Amino acid sequence: MNPLLINLNGWEIPIIVLVILILFGGKKIPEFMKGLGKGINSFKKGLNDIEEDIKTNPTEKNSTPNT
Repeated sequence: MNPLLINLNGWEIPIIVLVILILFGGKKIPEFMKGLGKGINSFKKGLNDIEEDIKTNPTEKNSTPNT
């Protein structure tokens, strides 16, 4: 577990959330979370694609044609 989160008390978490709301505003946080979710989904899709490529062609090497 992250040692930073272990030392947070009950009042510290709402204070951190309030500071984030003040800094970024209420409208920017959903946009940020949406972008973060898209980035995570894209990363997972890329990992799954690489896994499938490795499983289907474990000995085949990727080669680029000379142009």
